[in-house]
Amino acid sequence: MRTCLLVLLWASLSLYVDNMSITRRIVVEMGEMEGEKEEDRDGGKGEKLLKRFKRGWMWNQFFLQEEYTGSDKQYIGKLQSDMDRGDGTLKYILSGDGAGDIFTIDENNGDLHANKRLDREDKAFYTLRATVVNKNTGIKLEPETEFIVKLHDINDNEPIFTEELYTVSVPERSNMGTSVTQVTATDADDSMYGNSAKLRYSISQGHPYFSVEPDTGIIRTALGPGEMDREKREHYQVVIEAKDMAGQRGGLTGTTMVNITLTDVNDNPPRFSQSIYQFSVPESMKAGTPVGRIKAVDKDLGKNAEMFYNVVGGDGLDMFDVITDKDSQEGIITVGKPLDYEKTRSYTLEIQVQNTQTLDTRFLGYLPTKDMATVRIGIEDVDEPPLFERASYVMEVKEDAAVGTAVGSVRAMDPDGYNSPVRYSIDRRTDLDRLFNVHSGNGSVFITRPLDREEAAWHNISVIAMEFNYYILPYKPLQTSRGPVYIRLLDVNDNAPTFASFYETFVCEKTKAGQKIQTVSALDADDPAGGHKFFFSLATEGAYRGNFTVRDNGDNTAGVLTRRSSYSRLHKSVYLVPVVITDGDFPMQSSTGTLTVRVCTCDREGNMELCNAEAQTSSAGLSTGALVAILLCVIILLMIIVLFAALKKQKKKEPLIISKEDVRDNVVSYNDEGGGEEDTQAFDIGALRNPEAIEESKQRRDIIPSDTLYPPLRQTVIPSRDNADVRDFINQRVQDNDNNPTAPPYDSLATYAYEGTGSVAESLSSLGSASSEGDQDYNYLSDWGPRFRKLADMYGAEDSDRDS
Repeated sequence: MRTCLLVLLWASLSLYVDNMSITRRIVVEMGEMEGEKEEDRDGGKGEKLLKRFKRGWMWNQFFLQEEYTGSDKQYIGKLQSDMDRGDGTLKYILSGDGAGDIFTIDENNGDLHANKRLDREDKAFYTLRATVVNKNTGIKLEPETEFIVKLHDINDNEPIFTEELYTVSVPERSNMGTSVTQVTATDADDSMYGNSAKLRYSISQGHPYFSVEPDTGIIRTALGPGEMDREKREHYQVVIEAKDMAGQRGGLTGTTMVNITLTDVNDNPPRFSQSIYQFSVPESMKAGTPVGRIKAVDKDLGKNAEMFYNVVGGDGLDMFDVITDKDSQEGIITVGKPLDYEKTRSYTLEIQVQNTQTLDTRFLGYLPTKDMATVRIGIEDVDEPPLFERASYVMEVKEDAAVGTAVGSVRAMDPDGYNSPVRYSIDRRTDLDRLFNVHSGNGSVFITRPLDREEAAWHNISVIAMEFNYYILPYKPLQTSRGPVYIRLLDVNDNAPTFASFYETFVCEKTKAGQKIQTVSALDADDPAGGHKFFFSLATEGAYRGNFTVRDNGDNTAGVLTRRSSYSRLHKSVYLVPVVITDGDFPMQSSTGTLTVRVCTCDREGNMELCNAEAQTSSAGLSTGALVAILLCVIILLMIIVLFAALKKQKKKEPLIISKEDVRDNVVSYNDEGGGEEDTQAFDIGALRNPEAIEESKQRRDIIPSDTLYPPLRQTVIPSRDNADVRDFINQRVQDNDNNPTAPPYDSLATYAYEGTGSVAESLSSLGSASSEGDQDYNYLSDWGPRFRKLADMYGAEDSDRDS
């Protein structure tokens, strides 16, 4: 370290001496060169020209050391003009980068100083300009000249890596010297001067697994494939140093960290955790049902750890399968075929496991790439239902077979060791018409009702087989099974052929004999094995034989031909031609179909022009059903019109209660009588609607009224006599209704009718009369006239009798 400081001190002194020794003058004599040229140009006239001398500066560029730590200003150098005679008449002026702030010049003698501490990494050089002026006049004596001040670098910056943390990976089992990654560091010092920016890389943490090249920073593996095993160690943390001064002592150092991960290669085969596995399964397990799981372990990762299992041996090779669970990498053993405890009670499987990816065998040596395990599976006995000899039964019987005829038989037996007896029955849900039955003991299927192939050609029924072991093992539940039975009905020729459709045609009045007027065909519900064969002919008797004939075409069709050349529509307008249709099967069946032929007037081309009314209706294409439908539509339309007119004329009645809120479940109506023939002011509705008689607050009708909700029954304001009578009447009715426990609900509508106060006799209503038992004075009725005098006598007499 002491040697390094001496070297730095020597370099600084040498720079200072060099700056102070730049005193040689660089004089450019442009005049001499121009004078020589003039002499040559004048051809030697002998005249001597004047020479102009240009002054020269005493320097070219200056050097300044960065990061100066002294307390005084740092001296850079001295500027001196040729015109400076030392008499103090000249003034040096400095301009350019940092002039006046960073750099200052002594205006009298040209000494140049740096006022601040400078850093070369911020700015490597400064461009300045200097000139000389006369102090007294300020006239510039020389043109402005440019010079440069360069900063001399020192080793003041440490190396810095481009990344603080590197994360890389390298495959495990890589060869020694395999490149992992490259780290790079930079130094802000001047790489052109000294060794301040010359770096050397080294590894300070990570031995002996990795190394780094000193000049390039490339990290490589330092151990062989046998040592770099991910299954032993997966992650490594390496620290790399970068040192300037070419790695010499005194250089600055920077570090970075590199996280290295070993990636997996397929260098480990799967291995079973145990060599023998044992499982048990009931014999009733269906094919595809899981029996158990086996597990092999692979130390590798990802796709390198994927494996598959297969059965390679054992007596259960054909009875069981094994599939691989892609998520858990487990082997799932499943049932491949139906099991039978009575036949085989245990099985042994040899299961092999291996990787799906190619295994790198360089590091296995003599170890096998596959592994084997033995699986023993025990079969458990269960109570099984009866087993039919066949999966399904197909039977045939003729459709005309008699009731009780046997169609076929089914058989089932108990597969268990008990060999229980079996009883048979038919699932009536598959034979709703109860056409068949089965013998409970021997499984014989027979007919119970007549059959008809034309209604159903196939009958699919299910026969139930049930164990019958009640007396042997009462605790054992009954087991049942079902066997499908398909019964085909064989056809018997029991249906006569008929016309394929309703045939109706016409014949022109003028025609020619032998002309075909209609082609007919037939249908037969039977299904003979050789196909249908129909024969057509006319009935043997009848007057129509002289008018028409039938010609069999031999292809199950026939043509109806005319036998006359003229027909008369007026004489006979319609002919009914009977055609006999016979099938060709045994026993032979036949029927007679009728062809309707109408006589019409035709044009020369044979087109129908005129027939009778029935024919015209038929030709128009309107059948009887269509005419009935049209008539019904017309009647319905007329009824709608009449109903609409009646509804429009009907007067709209005013509802008793306009507001929808007042319409409730019950309506209680109190209808009182009028005041008599002379009472023309009875039942004044205006009095009922007097605002003075309306309650101050409307109360809810869906709750029980309380005493606090009712307004006073008597108003303090004394109204007129008429309004008071109406109000007292209504209030009395309301109070009676509220106190009556048998009154209608509170949301019911109660109507209180009152006839008014025009009658002196007041109300004659039975409601009011029944509630009053006091004495009444009916003498005033005599004043109403002779009609009421008799009434006064009657009531007055009743009062007298009551008093007596």
